[in-house]
Amino acid sequence: MQISRLRTLIAVVETGGFRRAAEALHVTQPAVSQQIRQLSSLVEGPIFTGTGRRMRLSPQGEELLGYARRIVALNDDVIRRFVPQPGSVRLAIGVADQLAESLPEILRFVIRNVPHARVSVRTGVSEFLAPQVASGQLDLALLLQPCPPQSAAANRELGHLCLGWFGQPAHGEGAPLPLSLATEPCTLRNRILEALDASHVSWRISYEGAELVGLRAAAKAGLGVACLLDNGDGLWGLPRAIKPSLPPPPGPLPVTLVASNGVAARSGLLSAAERACRQALRGYPFAD
Repeated sequence: MQISRLRTLIAVVETGGFRRAAEALHVTQPAVSQQIRQLSSLVEGPIFTGTGRRMRLSPQGEELLGYARRIVALNDDVIRRFVPQPGSVRLAIGVADQLAESLPEILRFVIRNVPHARVSVRTGVSEFLAPQVASGQLDLALLLQPCPPQSAAANRELGHLCLGWFGQPAHGEGAPLPLSLATEPCTLRNRILEALDASHVSWRISYEGAELVGLRAAAKAGLGVACLLDNGDGLWGLPRAIKPSLPPPPGPLPVTLVASNGVAARSGLLSAAERACRQALRGYPFAD
């Protein structure tokens, strides 16, 4: 029993004719007539008696109409329950700004696994994104830091990414090293300053900003040295720093995929997201 035929019968009765039913269903009048003929074959008798304004349901048609209404209503209930309509599922994703080039692959994962989702994306420092997973504002986040306690219902560490020094600012011998740093709170900022202090390198802040685009611009312009992912030259065209006094960059930073309660409850979705993120980060400088 095709639902479309039963829906056509209901439309003919409710609109009062084949032409109006065709308009309501956005089909041609011959298509409506064919659907009714097919129903007539099923019940082995006419669905309607008379024609035009004198058209009425036959006894078989009356009985079939009752079944049709119940079947169509139940079918529509099932569809509403198990088949999300476009835009009805909302998926909020956060990505650490240094990993933002991985977004196309992550969004392809969304298309494959949650095709009806209405997607929103936020980028920024990991310290800004992590609490939003815990509060439910984000469903998934790819962070460049260890997963903080109670920041998510589930987390998967994907590896550790190496860092490098970038920028060639004018720097006289014995003068403090000009730095381009992210504003607080920032785990990487603290590790950069600890590495410099441990090597007894004097420094000064020449640029400070909350967005990666500003740090990259400062490094390119020669305003200050920045410590970013070690593929920053290939990824963003940054000049590598050549100061002999620079210590090795801070140790590799962990990359963590964190998920909210809703995503964690769907282990298949979380596993698929992990595979997608690993694929998206293939060109990044992971430590051995």
